[in-house]
Amino acid sequence: MTPAKLVKTVVAALEEIKAHDIEVLDVTKITTLFDRMIIASGDSTRHTKAIANNVVEKVKAGGGMVYGVEGEQAGEWVLVDLGDMLVHIMQATVRAHYNLEELWAEAKKKKISKATAGAGESKDLLKPLVAKSSTVKPRKASIKSVSPVRKKSPNPGGAS
Repeated sequence: MTPAKLVKTVVAALEEIKAHDIEVLDVTKITTLFDRMIIASGDSTRHTKAIANNVVEKVKAGGGMVYGVEGEQAGEWVLVDLGDMLVHIMQATVRAHYNLEELWAEAKKKKISKATAGAGESKDLLKPLVAKSSTVKPRKASIKSVSPVRKKSPNPGGAS
């Protein structure tokens, strides 16, 4: 399944079960772990579980692979791993608390609706994230010489 078709399939599955505040983030220049992140909100634990289940069913029906689903028991935040795409389905309070959109602020956000779900994707979606970190010198392992352990005789007096 092509990335564009996968995005369309996931967004359609989200909208079918009335997920709201759907955002698609292109994170190809930020991380090599995945290319897209889709974040959507549900109204209750039952709603988020139903949304995630619909995403899984639609992706499998469309010929895509689902690598894993996490958070189904609690239902406050369900993560669907589609390989090159992660789908976060969260309740509004959890979404506001973790604020993934701000964590991935380098990615250009794109509000999705039925009208824009099929639109072409922009080529210049991101500026690369450059982390300036200080160079850390590896510590040398210190090897201490250890004397061999001497076995004590069971009878310290030497008498048998």
